Amino acid sequence: MQEDDLANPGMLWVAEGGGLWRQPVGAAGKSCASCHGDPGVSMKGVAARYPAYDAGLGRVINLEQRISLCRVGRQQAAALAYESEDLLALTTYVAHQSRGLPIHVAIDGPARAFFEAGRATFFARQGQFNLACAQCHDDRWSGSLRGNRITQGQANAYPEYRLEWQGVGSLQRRLRGCFIGVRAEPYPYGDQAYVNLELYLAWRADGLPIETPGVRP
Repeated sequence: MQEDDLANPGMLWVAEGGGLWRQPVGAAGKSCASCHGDPGVSMKGVAARYPAYDAGLGRVINLEQRISLCRVGRQQAAALAYESEDLLALTTYVAHQSRGLPIHVAIDGPARAFFEAGRATFFARQGQFNLACAQCHDDRWSGSLRGNRITQGQANAYPEYRLEWQGVGSLQRRLRGCFIGVRAEPYPYGDQAYVNLELYLAWRADGLPIETPGVRP
């Protein structure tokens, strides 16, 4: 289903994102295309480098946050809410331009502290079940959980269409689901702890191709 663009339901979000890419918004009256032109050129490889350190903010940000920063700063429009259809569509569209390219994120220099924080979260026991990400995705990968195959936690297909969601969702939506699954209090969308964990997961997926929009159970 994922490999056939005519059967992949995530391609509907790609198409929607393409329309939003060309749509002028905000007080500046600019579209994404006004600055970036052809996304097949300007956005090629971008998703493979995120999350990335932003010197102006002094922290690591993910692709969704970069899109919202451009929207506020360049288009003078309101930031899009996490998990909103417009942000999911734009993020899917931008990430799709890197499909097939290998993931390679920077974890050195100022990004290192955020990477180490993400690594610590991956190995920290969470919630009433007292489980860490590593106990499933390192110790028991290739096994099954509720009929689904346990992966190694390499998130190279997000935003992705999940059959259980009947829609496209972000990596942070999946992470929140894992937190809830071990009966831990999830962080709010956009929390730095999630972004740090995203960076660590991207490093684990180094060299794997971007698959966006992926299709998963």
